[in-house]
Amino acid sequence: MLIARDFLGEDPFVMYLGDNMLRDGIVPFVQRFEGSGCSAQIMVTPVEEPEQYGVVEMDGDRVVRLVEKPAERISDLALVGVYLFDPSVHDAVRALKPSGRGELEITEAIQWLIDQGRKVRSTTITGYWKDTGNVADMLEVNRMVLETIDPQVRGTVEASELIGRVIVEDGAQVSRSRIVGPVIIGTGTRVSGSYVGPFTSVAQDCSITDSEIEYSIVLRGALIQGVRRIEASLIGHDVEVTPSPNVPRAHRLILGDHSKVQICS
Repeated sequence: MLIARDFLGEDPFVMYLGDNMLRDGIVPFVQRFEGSGCSAQIMVTPVEEPEQYGVVEMDGDRVVRLVEKPAERISDLALVGVYLFDPSVHDAVRALKPSGRGELEITEAIQWLIDQGRKVRSTTITGYWKDTGNVADMLEVNRMVLETIDPQVRGTVEASELIGRVIVEDGAQVSRSRIVGPVIIGTGTRVSGSYVGPFTSVAQDCSITDSEIEYSIVLRGALIQGVRRIEASLIGHDVEVTPSPNVPRAHRLILGDHSKVQICS
């Protein structure tokens, strides 16, 4: 917020953390905030491990206290990473000092508003929410989003099989490949001689050649070439995945009496 202060001016605004996913969107949330007279509106949801989140303590409908990753359990209501603020939050941020983690904590900014007598409202969400803090969560959210797509081919497909809900975006090229949806092939990406399986998102300008991949996320500019099988993976920007050189392999065995061992070549 400090960096965006001049851009935000005196307007109310939404702060939406990029690692959060709300399937139902935030339009009703924003509509409730408009004209409410609140300095902040937060979203909360019950969780099983509140110590992993910013946690909210309530007194009825009133927000009393917020604690970032509390050492002791004060509530099971976790802060969802979507906040609405009026311009008074800029005063709160300027009043903050770095926490023990060396960060200006959003929970402390909201607590400052509460301590100053500002009105802070909370809404408990009941729809799907995911904090994508690890690869498994990101893959789950990716799967959920892909479940909603409709098939569409705007790129080039040659000598290939597309099964189910597959999107091939503008400028993408698919040749001699089998794509089993739901799958998105991004703009400018090339897929050749490969299998791309369900729940895979391939971003723009990637290259997948003579490889197999499914249930994965491939980010912009990645190259996958000659890899037999990839699954449940997150591959970052401009990453290159290729086979390792053939090197001599040896087996070191300590076998008891009367053992029977089968070694695959």
